[in-house]
Amino acid sequence: MAHLLLIEDDAAIRTNLLRSLRDRGHAVASSHTAMDGLQTALAERPDLVVLDLGLPDLDGKELLRMLRAVSQVPVIVATARDDEAEIVKVLDAGADDYVVKPFTAAQLDARVRAVLRRGPGERAEPSTITVGGLHIDPGARTATLDGAALDLTPREFDLLHHLAARAGQVVTKRELLSEVWQVPYGGADKTVDVHMSWLRRKLGETAQEPRYLHTVRGVGIRLSAPSGAPS
Repeated sequence: MAHLLLIEDDAAIRTNLLRSLRDRGHAVASSHTAMDGLQTALAERPDLVVLDLGLPDLDGKELLRMLRAVSQVPVIVATARDDEAEIVKVLDAGADDYVVKPFTAAQLDARVRAVLRRGPGERAEPSTITVGGLHIDPGARTATLDGAALDLTPREFDLLHHLAARAGQVVTKRELLSEVWQVPYGGADKTVDVHMSWLRRKLGETAQEPRYLHTVRGVGIRLSAPSGAPS
């Protein structure tokens, strides 16, 4: 059973999701405003937050940034805004996943379970992975680049770890969806692309000028040490 926090201002949607998620075995608290949701998240420390963007007192993206400043709790954004630019902004603000309204409780529950399956230490390994100046400690879930700590979200760490553990190999988007997101159905392709773009920025590179993350067109992504760096 997971402890969830639902931040949703629409009373009908909130009531329906509370009932449906509880019927699926979750303990669910709820808030109808951003500031009450923030206070509840800090006080109750839920396992995951389901966050609506259209809140009456503060835009959900701002609340997401505030949450990320004090907590790494997984956040699934539930939004009616389905354009790619908005989804990119949501993911850049720190969301772990998103669902577009209207959605069923079963779909949301599947996303919740997929995110929570990636708990700390789930894929922990005893040794540090080193690729060039990149060092990853799976047990501690930390990563450094050229001696500087990387500020990664849980999803970014899982993505980087998966690629680094297969350094030199091309990893397909299908594999990333299945192994990192653990959501092998459609609808999350853009999520992979956006998280990859975000990870590149934190590694100090771009798709046009890659250092570690190299796109193999039509196949996938290969993580390898920069030219001249020790592998």
